Amino acid sequence: MSESRLDGVVVVITGASSGIGRAAAQAFAREQARVVLAARDEDALHEVANECRALGAEALVVPTDMTLSDSVEQLASAAAEFGRGRIDIWINNAGVGAVGAFDETPMDAHEQVVQTDLIGYLRGAHVALPYFKQQHGGVLINTQSVGSWVPQPYAVAYSASKFGLRGFSHALRGELAQWPGIHVCDVYPSMVDTPGFRDGGNFAGRSLQPPPPLCDPRQVADAMVSLALHPRHTTSVGLTATLLRFAHFITPGFDRLSGLLTGAALGRADRVAPSSGNLFHPALGERRIDGGWRSDEKPQRSLLLAGGIAAAGVVGLLLARRRR
Repeated sequence: MSESRLDGVVVVITGASSGIGRAAAQAFAREQARVVLAARDEDALHEVANECRALGAEALVVPTDMTLSDSVEQLASAAAEFGRGRIDIWINNAGVGAVGAFDETPMDAHEQVVQTDLIGYLRGAHVALPYFKQQHGGVLINTQSVGSWVPQPYAVAYSASKFGLRGFSHALRGELAQWPGIHVCDVYPSMVDTPGFRDGGNFAGRSLQPPPPLCDPRQVADAMVSLALHPRHTTSVGLTATLLRFAHFITPGFDRLSGLLTGAALGRADRVAPSSGNLFHPALGERRIDGGWRSDEKPQRSLLLAGGIAAAGVVGLLLARRRR
């Protein structure tokens, strides 16, 4: 059995208690990396650590709140001590969301999304880079989203964070041009089947369900391992991410169309009580990798959606040509 090239490498994973982060922890553990697990839910982190140890990897649990600079600094210090002075890979992955009309969503909810999804990533990079520069190498992986390219109506703070995060990665990459051993890598998944839709803030007063087709979180985790082994600027996961990005680029009025469709979908959904979800405290539901949405997903709906996206792109391209 060949030895993994990530054997003994120190990997910090934020948002490791569920979803993509939990899948990433297991994926790196299979490569015999030494994983540092960060999230707010300490009990869930210990579960993940035991899963990683069962795969033969060393694991360290560091309860962390990415909205607090002191907490992120303590994470970096603990990781460096665990790594005997090294941090080889830092994965910015922790994220929250709030769905609802912009003016009907409390301002503190918007601020919490930006603090976690954008400024939390800046905090992670800010504490990791000194170690990368000291050792003349390191890989920073940022979990982006199709929402980094395509606006998400009724999730305005999330869109603002992801658009800002794309600019952050580009700017930081340019600044680090003189450090060829340091890599800033972005992974762009399409809609992923995680507990995020169940756990996030819901100020729409309607039940939420992610639109198909949904991506397996393990696919995103595998993409992260690939980036760690072969760093590159960007990688997409799921055909829908590429199709949506293309459709948005060439279709006039895509943002308005997206808003109308999202609003109509919310209007048809069952009424539920508004909730701040996991914005200000760890989620109360079961911590796991999968959200369970794919079990209800009908293959024909996924094909119809992909076909619709492609058709919208073609119509947009024809309209653009006609205008020219």
